[in-house]
Amino acid sequence: MIAVVTILCAFPLGFFLRSHLAANTAYAIAYLWAFVFQGVYLMLDSINSGRTLNDEPAFVADEFPWQYGVVTLLIFVAGFGLVALGHRVGRGHRARRQESARSSLTGTSPSAASGNAAASANVAG
Repeated sequence: MIAVVTILCAFPLGFFLRSHLAANTAYAIAYLWAFVFQGVYLMLDSINSGRTLNDEPAFVADEFPWQYGVVTLLIFVAGFGLVALGHRVGRGHRARRQESARSSLTGTSPSAASGNAAASANVAG
């Protein structure tokens, strides 16, 4: 569940939100909701296991599930990486779109060296 939330939310939040802090906060909230939901589900599974013959619990009562903690931490950190990647890609996309809009207002091409030189060439020609 937490892996699904990370994949579905982390990159789009970084891409669409301008604020890196807001994107990280939104991802952390979505992840923590899924983490609590998944943790409760696994605890209930462990409590209710053993009622049928081949019923395996999610966690064994005598062992601390440190592997589960390591995996969830790695997924959490990978999600922040996806948020950062989405933010970087989104920032580049917004910059290209802004440059394109700026060049369409002046009548120049985005590859022109200077907006003023190209604009004066268009007027003179």
